[in-house]
Amino acid sequence: MAKPEIHPTWYPDAKVICNGEVVMTTGSTQPELHVDVWSGNHPFYTGTQKILDTEGRVDRFMRKYGMAGASTDAATATTVKG
Repeated sequence: MAKPEIHPTWYPDAKVICNGEVVMTTGSTQPELHVDVWSGNHPFYTGTQKILDTEGRVDRFMRKYGMAGASTDAATATTVKG
């Protein structure tokens, strides 16, 4: 059991607010939590994320770790062997 008078007040139904709209409730030591991003509007979770390829770094990473694709891997394998 928690000791009395040393813990902050617990709000079991704290409102999470994003862009002026209540998006969910959770437990917190604050009655309201104002956030800019949450899983409902974050590009990673909504599927609208874009990978910015600056200076070919993504392509270099994909080649380095063999994730370029099956057709590219087959062409590389025949070149190395032959």
